[in-house]
Amino acid sequence: MSFYAQQTRVKGSVKDGLSFEPIEGITITIEGTDLYLLSDTLGEFLFDKSLPLGEQMLKIHKTGYISKRFPIVIDEGKTVNITDITLDRDASDTGDLFIITLSDDELNDDTSGADNISGLLASSLDIFQRTAAFEFSSSFFRVRGLDSNNSSILINGIEMNKVYNGRPQWSNWGGINDVLRNQELTTGLTPSNYNFGGVLGTTNINVRASEARPGSRITYSSSNRSYTNRIMGTYISGLLKNNWAYMVSVARRWGNEGYQDATHYNSNSFFTSIEKKVNDKHSLNLTAIYTPNRRGKSSPNTQEIYDLKDIKYNEYWGYQDGEKRNSRIKEVNEPIIMLNHYWTLNTKTKLNTNIGYQFGKLGNSRLDYNGTDLIDGFPQGGGTNPSPTYYQKLPSYFERNFPDNLGNAYKALKVFQDEGQIDWTAMYHANINNAKSGGNAIYALYEDRVDDSQITINMILSKDINDNMMLNTGINYKALKSENFAQVIDLLGASTYLDIDGFATTVNQAQNDLLNPNRIVGEGDTFKYHYSIFANERSAYTQAQFTYNKMDFYISGSIKNTTYQREGLYKNGGFPDSSLGRGDELTFTGFGGKVGFTYKLTGKHVLDVNAGYISRAPFIKNTFSNSRENHNVTPNISEENIVSVDASYIFRSPIVKAKLTGYYTKISDASEISFFFADGIGGDNTAFVQEILQGISKKHIGVELGVEAQVTPTIKLKGAAAIGQFTYDNNPNLFLSTEPDHEALAAGFVDGFKDFGQSKLKDYKLASGPQNGYSIGFEYRDPDYWWFGATANFFANTYIDVSPLIRSSNFNADFDGNVFNDYDEDLARALLKQERFDDYMSVNLVGGKSLKVGKYYVGFFASINNLLDEVYKTGGFEQGRNANYRELRDDQALNTPVFGSKYWYGRGITYFLNLNVRF
Repeated sequence: MSFYAQQTRVKGSVKDGLSFEPIEGITITIEGTDLYLLSDTLGEFLFDKSLPLGEQMLKIHKTGYISKRFPIVIDEGKTVNITDITLDRDASDTGDLFIITLSDDELNDDTSGADNISGLLASSLDIFQRTAAFEFSSSFFRVRGLDSNNSSILINGIEMNKVYNGRPQWSNWGGINDVLRNQELTTGLTPSNYNFGGVLGTTNINVRASEARPGSRITYSSSNRSYTNRIMGTYISGLLKNNWAYMVSVARRWGNEGYQDATHYNSNSFFTSIEKKVNDKHSLNLTAIYTPNRRGKSSPNTQEIYDLKDIKYNEYWGYQDGEKRNSRIKEVNEPIIMLNHYWTLNTKTKLNTNIGYQFGKLGNSRLDYNGTDLIDGFPQGGGTNPSPTYYQKLPSYFERNFPDNLGNAYKALKVFQDEGQIDWTAMYHANINNAKSGGNAIYALYEDRVDDSQITINMILSKDINDNMMLNTGINYKALKSENFAQVIDLLGASTYLDIDGFATTVNQAQNDLLNPNRIVGEGDTFKYHYSIFANERSAYTQAQFTYNKMDFYISGSIKNTTYQREGLYKNGGFPDSSLGRGDELTFTGFGGKVGFTYKLTGKHVLDVNAGYISRAPFIKNTFSNSRENHNVTPNISEENIVSVDASYIFRSPIVKAKLTGYYTKISDASEISFFFADGIGGDNTAFVQEILQGISKKHIGVELGVEAQVTPTIKLKGAAAIGQFTYDNNPNLFLSTEPDHEALAAGFVDGFKDFGQSKLKDYKLASGPQNGYSIGFEYRDPDYWWFGATANFFANTYIDVSPLIRSSNFNADFDGNVFNDYDEDLARALLKQERFDDYMSVNLVGGKSLKVGKYYVGFFASINNLLDEVYKTGGFEQGRNANYRELRDDQALNTPVFGSKYWYGRGITYFLNLNVRF
């Protein structure tokens, strides 16, 4: 029998067993009573109401952690104080295996920016964030419709985002899942202890050897997504008696073919982290990561091609000696070395100093078919386009150009259906025969190479000013040299190749390097283009966090100075005065500021509000209009500006946890560059152009909801919704750039540029994946350590990426700028209507089992995605080839347009199996 006493208290605090950071939202229960509460942002809790006297059991619980129970004795008028309780992450919870796998397996960084950010959410215990990572990512859903360059990925406090495009290169650390589990995530604008961050937050991956859970693990996985097999082994020593700690992990992932045809995968991963705790104040950690990988790429295709083949079709491969050979191989080989110094100045002050160095290469291969000889300075004897989907090989081309002789269209259809892949044998024969007569190769396989070397140095200071205030501040320096060139990798039976521009219209333009005219190259030689980009970043930030009983708040500011400079190593024939040597140094200065507060109405009800402003330098990708050929810079280039606000209502009880968030983000003064061939530029010309969209404004507005309910000790219901609207918010300026030949001059190009005025994009939807996503499901976790879950996910409002050029003044004007005399407003409106993809649903299953066999812990995990084998489009883009009204009208009038939009389809039913043994 229990008696309740007044003026009696039970208080304490809870910290993460690895990072020793406070854990917010821990459920603390006095068993056998209805008394419970949640820990605050400092991980602290306090029972100060009527409490049962005598021996009691205190239960500490949170999803993702191993629960603990503490016997306590409550005496009348006394305080029970249990501080610095530690909870360990639940290693038997294998859900993180799947999420970390997604961040590498589902990421497609080659498809028009259609990347996801599942990896950013891997350590989140927030139900919406986990749903976005776990359920939505395979549909290329983007949280808040934003690109991953709006988030920061750090390893041991060193930022991993690429300077070129601002995105993390996940394959730089792929395959070493076991050592990436210790992650600290902040979402949105909420403060991070490591950097200022972006509007999507910061993830710091802690790979300190002394802070990882000791043990060994061997893992085998099987899948039909990107790779088919994976094996991984990891050893973690923990902090030994001699104050040394070690982590070693090796892995291999491979497969002859993923879900798409001929997308082979070959990756090895090596990781080591060594830490020496010098004394109670100083510790040094050395980390090395090396994950070389090669993978076959897959193509976007028009609907005509998918209808003739299927959604697994890939144009980039063909049979060679009975084996599938992919012409588009992405190879990433960029080792990372880090040295970290951790200095505890005193109990309230810590200084972290980091040096990181990353180097190596990134290559993307493709076929080339320049002319084999020069006559009067012009390329001659070039091959035909080897792509099996080249528009002049498809039925639609013959239907449009030879409507009275459809036999040609039928013949093209049968050839494509029966063959429809790259003909490697024909290219070898053509090269060998031409070489026998003293000629050069007609076809060549080459690689676009980026050889980066980057050093990063930073210092991060954290100081507890008092019980209510924490100060974080840091400085950072980053220096990049990025060498870019094309390299011949296979001459397909020949030994020489002529380094010229096969599409040149003047004698000089035929020369890729006027200093070495008509150069003959062999395998391994550099050709086409060669230049370097130098980038330097200097930044600093400071942040103050305040914590009180009812309210927490923070204020943070940052400044970053960025410089870019191009150095050309070739004198390009099209731009002889602006290609060789160093161009002008470009300087950008960005500022950031953010504030926010968390108001705790009660223990169950919390209000969280954040607001921020960020100006940042444009990424290298969008700064130079055509860096392969010249120094030219995007007209009117300036810093991008981002304004973002979000507000959340959070409800937490032992049974129900829910979070409702509304957000608004506006990005302005952005730039984007794309490359393609276009017909009808200022008339009837066809030209290879760089399309520069400048001064872009984008608006992202929406609501996020995540709910989970522990309806029984074993059954949890969960649901999530993302309802957004992501649109262009202005009519940005459009410029085209091309080589300044006589045709370009006649079409109004000056120094290679032409201003097309505004592109009428306002209110068009952004191509950012599904703008609406919904998920509902359940989990069953049996006390006997097995679990099962199922979710149904519905996606809506996915739009194609529209062509800015088609929506410019060029659309309705002839060569002289006069409106076409046959222009039809109603038809034009129909032609320019943005395509919305069909809504779709996917059903996912997931389950696992863990058990102890002697001294070994065995875990099994399995998932099935898209159980119903739903066919759906995840993205796509309009081709800009039909650049004016007449071209587009005539093409769209066909049952099958010649230059229809290109699409990506989602994968059908896929699986992932994982077996691991811990000891």
